[in-house]
Amino acid sequence: MEVMIIGGGAAGLMAAVTAARAGARVTVLEHQSACGKKLLATGNGRCNLTNMKIAPDAYRSHAPEVVSQVLRRFTVKDTLDFFRGLGLYTRDKDGWIYPYSMQARTVLHVLLAEAGHLGIRLQTQTTIQKILKQGRWRLHTSAGIYEADAVIVAAGSKASNLPGADGSGYALARSLGHKIWPVLPALVPLVGEGDYFKQWAGLRMEARITLCADGRESRREIGEVQLTDYGVSGIPVFQLSRYAVEAMHQKKQVVLFLDLFPSLDARSLEGLLREMKQQAPHRDWQEILLGIFPEKFCRIAARHTDKMSDTDRPRALAKKLKRWKVPLKGWQDYIYAQVCMGGVDLQQVRSRTLGSKLHRGLYFAGEILDVDGTCGGYNLQWAWSSGAVAGRACTGQFTE
Repeated sequence: MEVMIIGGGAAGLMAAVTAARAGARVTVLEHQSACGKKLLATGNGRCNLTNMKIAPDAYRSHAPEVVSQVLRRFTVKDTLDFFRGLGLYTRDKDGWIYPYSMQARTVLHVLLAEAGHLGIRLQTQTTIQKILKQGRWRLHTSAGIYEADAVIVAAGSKASNLPGADGSGYALARSLGHKIWPVLPALVPLVGEGDYFKQWAGLRMEARITLCADGRESRREIGEVQLTDYGVSGIPVFQLSRYAVEAMHQKKQVVLFLDLFPSLDARSLEGLLREMKQQAPHRDWQEILLGIFPEKFCRIAARHTDKMSDTDRPRALAKKLKRWKVPLKGWQDYIYAQVCMGGVDLQQVRSRTLGSKLHRGLYFAGEILDVDGTCGGYNLQWAWSSGAVAGRACTGQFTE
């Protein structure tokens, strides 16, 4: 049996290994100069493989029941067993699983070594021009025409800083009649409206973030926020960015409120500020704040209340610091995003195999599908699970 896999990323390599182990002759068609380039950048180069804690809201999709089915067919335990079988030793950091080396290259190395052992052909720098079903599948590419009994499309998304990460897989799927949900960045820095962002650029501060769309609170996150010259970034911002981007795409008014002192309520923070002023009445408010916050943030915070009296200022500062308003006007480009929302409609694939309901012998895996996860290894787990399910299904191991 001949299997062609479009895309040599995490999902594509998992599908290739899985199909080859079942006896298929497998060729991976990758348009980059090497397979697994995006994998090398995951987790800031450390490769957060998966997560032991799969929360109910870890994945977002228009068909969550399909996501759940796939994750049950190839679980976190299956993933850990798979990589242990390849000789990869891992470490657990509060449920977040990494290679023991803390280097993504280690993960790619064991995958490519297994691909070589199984005789999988890796055809790089190859662009897919069109796919036709003429008895068998015929793939017209920049490297010639390939024929196959089954095709797995694992072409990834537009979320990447790699040249050529253009989301061309969506056009390929659309040409075969598949519906594509609107594709937008999902884990991405957010761009705010304001004239002071350059002044706080480079700071990292613990904060609780509340997302509001058209005046309604929708999501909350807490963690270290990166303050940038265009707005905000960091893991808690990424976690809710999907909902912010979606709301802005729908033309809603979107605002972030930053609680920059989450350990105290507003009344207690006001009391702390009054006490600090009483203990050092000779110090101005910027100097008072220096005992709590980074210097360049203190200049911004003090300026926001500089026309108030010392009597009123502690309350105003506490209110401001507990609910710092950042109106949003957009998001950073796809090259700064970790993943995308949207993609191939899961309602048009079979939940137990990820096989197309429109074409026999056509399968999908990875980020090209309408699935996106939060930070913490969830997107890679989707790649492993969907790749394994598609690889097994196309060789007859999984059936409906």
